[in-house]
Amino acid sequence: MQAGTAMGNLVSAIGIRAEDAALVAELKAGSEEAFAQLIGQYSQPIYSLIARSLQDPADAADITQDVFIKVFRNIGSFHGDSSLRTWVYRIALHEASNQRRWWKRHKKQEITIDGEFESDDPGETFLLRDTLASRDGSPFDKAIQSEMRARVEAALHEVPESFRTVLILREIEGFAYDEIAEILDINMGTVKSRLMRGRAAMRQALETREALESEQRAAASKRATEKWLEAAR
Repeated sequence: MQAGTAMGNLVSAIGIRAEDAALVAELKAGSEEAFAQLIGQYSQPIYSLIARSLQDPADAADITQDVFIKVFRNIGSFHGDSSLRTWVYRIALHEASNQRRWWKRHKKQEITIDGEFESDDPGETFLLRDTLASRDGSPFDKAIQSEMRARVEAALHEVPESFRTVLILREIEGFAYDEIAEILDINMGTVKSRLMRGRAAMRQALETREALESEQRAAASKRATEKWLEAAR
């Protein structure tokens, strides 16, 4: 059974690489249709990756455009040592890193930034990628999902950048450990270490936010009760 699964995975991987090769050949030949296909396939996940990697997500659209310009200009240097997807993500993270450095030098003074994770219900867990994916549901479900997504997005930006990047690539983008190691040019042990520490930091950030929100709710409830009692006198 395991041998059959492994063979199936191998065949699938070969098929994907063959598709990559055909697309790369067209890109190198200057095909506008191939470039449009590349943008259609990767623009949304690359945009999401960059938005979660930057201090100011408003810059994500411009940086995403820069990524595809770099891809277009440098496709001739792509020799298939990695998958096309891995190569594009590597460029995206490099551009995001450049933007973070620029932001620290020029914009930091302008604004301030106010696997599985445990949920608010004891014994319940949730996947990071699930909270950040849009899903259909009732208006109540959507409101709860939106609230959770906002909380997770905010907590995610509190995780140190090196850990956050691995967390995004693994839990949200679904890259394998070896692909992450290839994208970031680090060894597998470092990937696993950063992922473990990123999960721990994410948990801590979520717990801190939950505690703060609980305090704020309690304070608001107290003020409302005092106001009601004063009006009732």
